[in-house]
Amino acid sequence: MEDSTNFSEATEILYQGEDYSQHLKPEASPIYMTTAFNMGDLDDVQQTYDKKGYTYIRTRNPNRRSLGELISFLEKGKNTLICSSGMAAITTTYFALLAPGDHFLANENIYGETFDAINIFLKKMHVDVDFVDFSDLDAVKKAIRSNTRIVYTEVASNPTDRLADISALADIAHTKNALMMVDNTFTTPIGIKPLALGADIVISSLTKFMNGHSDALLGSITVKDEKIFDIIHSVRMLTGTSGSPFAAWLVYRGIHTLDLRVRKQMKNAALLAAALAKHPKILHVNHPSLDNFPQKELAKKLFKDKYTMTGMLSFEMPDDPSKINCFMNRLHLAHYAPTLGGIRTTLSHPLHSSHHHVPKDELKKMGISYGLMRISVGIEEADDLIADFTQALSVFSD
Repeated sequence: MEDSTNFSEATEILYQGEDYSQHLKPEASPIYMTTAFNMGDLDDVQQTYDKKGYTYIRTRNPNRRSLGELISFLEKGKNTLICSSGMAAITTTYFALLAPGDHFLANENIYGETFDAINIFLKKMHVDVDFVDFSDLDAVKKAIRSNTRIVYTEVASNPTDRLADISALADIAHTKNALMMVDNTFTTPIGIKPLALGADIVISSLTKFMNGHSDALLGSITVKDEKIFDIIHSVRMLTGTSGSPFAAWLVYRGIHTLDLRVRKQMKNAALLAAALAKHPKILHVNHPSLDNFPQKELAKKLFKDKYTMTGMLSFEMPDDPSKINCFMNRLHLAHYAPTLGGIRTTLSHPLHSSHHHVPKDELKKMGISYGLMRISVGIEEADDLIADFTQALSVFSD
C-alpha cells in the first residue's frame, strides 16, 4: 500500500535530500561529521551492534576506520585505534592495560610529558615504576620483574635521538610475559616497523610526521592481538579519547604523501646534521646518521641506511642565552614551534617546552642542557637549510 502521508515544510526541511541509496565511489574520501548513524527496527539495531557497525561517534566512525586500516598496513599490525592525540594514545593504553600492583619499566630517555604522565598517573594507580637506561640491556634484564606488565620506549628518544634496540628489548619483555610498547613518532613506519621486530603495541602522535601539515591533533595505537585491541577500545570509548572525524580525515589525506615527505625530511636531517657537526661553534650534534654517533652499530641494525632514520635532530650550542636568541632571530627559514614533523623546519627548546617539568638530575641523564635545541627538519632544499643555519650560527663568532 502506497504511503501518501504529507508533512509540513518545516518538518520536510529536516529530511529532504537524504537519498544515499546510490553506490557512490568518490575520488576523495568524504568526511562523516555525524554524531550518530540511523538504524531501523530493533532487529536491525541488534544486528548493527553484533557486527560492530556504526552507531555512535565515540564508538566507531568511518574516517577513523579508514585511517586505522591504513596505519595498520604501514605498521604491519592487526588493528589500530585512533585517539584524540598522541598523549591520549599513550595514557589510554596505560589505563587499559595496567592495574595496581603491576610493574612498569620505562626507558629513562623519553618525551618529557610522557615522563610526567608516568609519574603522575601510574603512581596514583599504585603501579610500580622504574626508569632504566635502555641502551644497557643488562640493566633492563636486571630491572624487569615477574609482575612487569609493560616495557616502554621510544625508537629514537625525544630530543637526543638515543636509540632503543627494539628486537632485543622485546625478547627481554617476553621472558616475563610483559608487553613491549613502542612510540614510533620520531621515526614513523617509513623508517622502522617495531611490530615486525617483536613489539606488541606501537603508538604514534599522528599530529606530527604522519599528518605532516601541522593542522590536526590525533594519535594512534596499533596492536597485533585482537584481545588487547578490544580492551583498549573499551577504555578509549569510556574515557572519551576517540579522535574526531575531521582530524581523522585530515590525517588520512596527509598520510598519502607520507612516503614522499618523510623520506626527504630524513635525508635533509642527515645532511643538516653532518653540516652542523662540522661547525666550529657547535658543541655536539645528535643524529644516528653521524659517524660519531655513540650507537652507530645499532643505527645500522635498525635502519636501512643513514638517509632513512629520522627527520629529527638536536644540537648543543654554547650556554649563552643572548647569543642563542640572536641565533634564533637571524634564521630565515626555521622558526620556533612547540611541535614537530611538519613540512617546514621548526625549532624547539626542550627546557622551555617538552622537558620543562623534568627534574634537573633526570635532565642530566637525558643529555639535555640549556644550549640544546631540537630541530624538526622540513622538506626545504637541504642546501638552503644548511646555508641558513650556517649564517645564523655566525652570531657565536661575533
